[in-house]
Amino acid sequence: MTTDPDYHSGYVAIVGRPNVGKSTLLNTLIGQKVSITSKKSQTTRHRINGVLTDAQSQFIFVDTPGFQTQHTNRLHNAMNQAVIQSIRDVDVVILVIEALRFDERDRLVMKLLPAMDRPNKPVILAVNKVDRLSDKSKLLPFLENIAKEYAFAAIIPISAEKGIQLADLICAVRSYLPHNPPLFNEDEVTDRSERFIAAELIREKLFRLLGEEIPYSTSVIIDQFIMEGELRRIHASIIVDKPNQKAIVIGKDGEKLKLIATQARKDMEQNFGGKVYLNVWVKVKSGWADDAQALKSLGYE
Repeated sequence: MTTDPDYHSGYVAIVGRPNVGKSTLLNTLIGQKVSITSKKSQTTRHRINGVLTDAQSQFIFVDTPGFQTQHTNRLHNAMNQAVIQSIRDVDVVILVIEALRFDERDRLVMKLLPAMDRPNKPVILAVNKVDRLSDKSKLLPFLENIAKEYAFAAIIPISAEKGIQLADLICAVRSYLPHNPPLFNEDEVTDRSERFIAAELIREKLFRLLGEEIPYSTSVIIDQFIMEGELRRIHASIIVDKPNQKAIVIGKDGEKLKLIATQARKDMEQNFGGKVYLNVWVKVKSGWADDAQALKSLGYE
């Protein structure tokens, strides 16, 4: 690790309402998929660190669940608390909003930011999805109005998906990182284990391959993760809330579960750089999202 006194490193929270592209931003910044994504909101449930290291600095980006108030069970309370705690713990905050879309859901997140008259850490606004704008002349007036909402350290239009102006975002964040040696080895990209990532990749397929409601009633636990040479032998359980949900996840003749497992296994092999044997079961645990012991076993509390 470097001993350069001019080196910068620190923690950077990525926060925002559901479905603005926080996880896509994290994955693009570090160049590897460590946080799962889908078109459905509330895909991210855990606080996940992604590490980017260059010659001048090390950024530990903290991906957080989308802050929301629609649900009040223990799971969503734990997710919201992760957002609040992240803002308190980090050196810099990136607030992500969607270009030309700013509403009360975004303002709820802004209420969590440091008070404008007593800012104790910089907040950089990343205005995402600018590549999707059909009329880009509307962007500048939008940015001017947003600037009145909070004393942002910088406002940067970006596309997390296309990588547009992410270098500018990195430069803006770097200027506020404290002088520290690197906190992680330069080849590390996350503090999460392969076991955790395996569970998340299965859960991503539930969000992508099932209907609108079912994924929110599911979770995943890794029962066994065994290394046999270069082969990873993984046994996992998909947890559902009701028996009829189990039937939907399995599908006719087991085809849906087979598709979920196959796509998850392929992603694991790409992510881990080796062969994976994956065996997935579906189990019913009623009320798991409001059960403190169940949430603890699933890593939410």
